[in-house]
Amino acid sequence: MVTESVFTWGAPPLKFGPGAAEEIGFELAQLGVRSALVVTDAGVAGTGFPARVASAIEAAGVTVAVYDGVRVEPTDVSFAEAVSFAAQEDWQAFVAVGGGSVIDTAKAMNLMTSHPADVLDYVNKPIGKGMAPPGPLKPLIAVPTTAGTGAESTPVCVLDLLSLHVKAGISHPRLRPSLAVVDPLATLSMPPEVTAASGMDVLCHALESYTARPYDTFAKKKAEERVPYCGSNPISDVWTEKTLSLLSKAFRRAVLNGNDLKARTDMMLAATMAGMGFGNAGVHIPHACAYPIAGRVRDYRPAGYPQGEPMVPHGQSVSLTAPAAFRFTFPTDPERHVHAARLLDAATADAEPNPREKLPAVLTVLMRDIGIPNGISAVGYTEQDIPALVDGTLKQQRLLNVAPRQVTGEAICEIFEESLSNW
Repeated sequence: MVTESVFTWGAPPLKFGPGAAEEIGFELAQLGVRSALVVTDAGVAGTGFPARVASAIEAAGVTVAVYDGVRVEPTDVSFAEAVSFAAQEDWQAFVAVGGGSVIDTAKAMNLMTSHPADVLDYVNKPIGKGMAPPGPLKPLIAVPTTAGTGAESTPVCVLDLLSLHVKAGISHPRLRPSLAVVDPLATLSMPPEVTAASGMDVLCHALESYTARPYDTFAKKKAEERVPYCGSNPISDVWTEKTLSLLSKAFRRAVLNGNDLKARTDMMLAATMAGMGFGNAGVHIPHACAYPIAGRVRDYRPAGYPQGEPMVPHGQSVSLTAPAAFRFTFPTDPERHVHAARLLDAATADAEPNPREKLPAVLTVLMRDIGIPNGISAVGYTEQDIPALVDGTLKQQRLLNVAPRQVTGEAICEIFEESLSNW
């Protein structure tokens, strides 16, 4: 096999810092935009922050409206509702103000109003057709209100396909926002449970991209065959290592005291940097396992989130199998796994004598400290559910292909069995 010699790396322009959101109207005017739709969810709208963003846009002479119907953990149904709303007017730009659910929904609204098609035409194979957008999209400014998904940096949006009981993604460089406006003031109202779950998403983004299959081990691709997730590479590694260093100092503080602006700022910086890393290198086993964990939920209703229906927040779902997943990937690069553990928590890593257990130990200590559920059993799954969870995970080949070693059904089964409880 002729192996790859080229990697790709991309990220949107970034405006970062307290008060940055006040300048969105100026940015839209610079683009020549005359109308923009602000996209958010009801919870974020209740903070008043999207309304302040809309006012700043209007003050710049841009016509603006607000759509606050985004569903937390979006589905194909909620995507369709959002796209239907957006299609009523010919908006020249979108401004996503919210967490990953909002930013992902805005990406879908932009895609589906620019190039209408059935959503499964764009969903990644083998679940969908994996069709590429046939042309450019409109400007999208992403304003994250959680330090978590890094969606402001990435070319991916994720949805729950209700009829298939599985989550899936749409992935293409054209989905990447035109500008990321990251304002730490937007996160001050996040409950501690949301801060914890969102932060675990940041952490798993960093660890998965850092331990991903190296870009130069893939088969050589033609220019038209290149994909957003190209494997670990030297540039993504830089962002990942800085992310882990930031999390080591800020994560527990942000959960403990939501008004700690320095901790909130560092968490937002970590989320954005992790997005710059994994948005190019990719994520693998924990995220692949997370999709069926979230998609097959029965009764679990997490504190700090809307209680109207069962859900496993994305940040919780990716974290639940992480200790077992990194135990599985350890043999592919022991030095890198140990280095990641020490960047995150040197004291705990050094106290664990077994190198293979250093990163799982660091993760479980952190998860206990910040109140993450203790394994998949804590969100309602039993050993009898594992075959269905394995089946859902194996459908995420876009992610599993990025894993540093071959992932079989038997391996995924063992990871879920180890993850029934993590401590």
